[in-house]
Amino acid sequence: MAGPLNRLQVSLLAPVLALWLLLTGFALPEVELAQLPPEAAQTLALIKQGGPFPHRRDGIVFQNRERLLPERPRGYYREYTVPTPGLKHRGARRIVAGSGRDSDVRSSGEYWYTADHYRSFRRIKE
Repeated sequence: MAGPLNRLQVSLLAPVLALWLLLTGFALPEVELAQLPPEAAQTLALIKQGGPFPHRRDGIVFQNRERLLPERPRGYYREYTVPTPGLKHRGARRIVAGSGRDSDVRSSGEYWYTADHYRSFRRIKE
């Protein structure tokens, strides 16, 4: 029977455990809304009031193909554009909103920000 882990074993396992937690959605990094670009706060305000949204694709189903957000049924997540000043197209920045218990992204409190078109997410803390 193996004994308790020694410091070396713990130091080697810690980064692996942290990565596993991150990839499985149990420990998504968080970010304060005030730390995000001002356009993110404006987009979140539009989400909470139900629009109107500047892009016709705002509010479409986000399928979570990357599996970086917690696993939920199809249709649970919706995506919204966070404008990037100076760009004439939608750019890479988005807020993804979960539907929550009441199936309403306006009040769910489940919001994630991505600046790199879904390669990484940070949960927005308000």
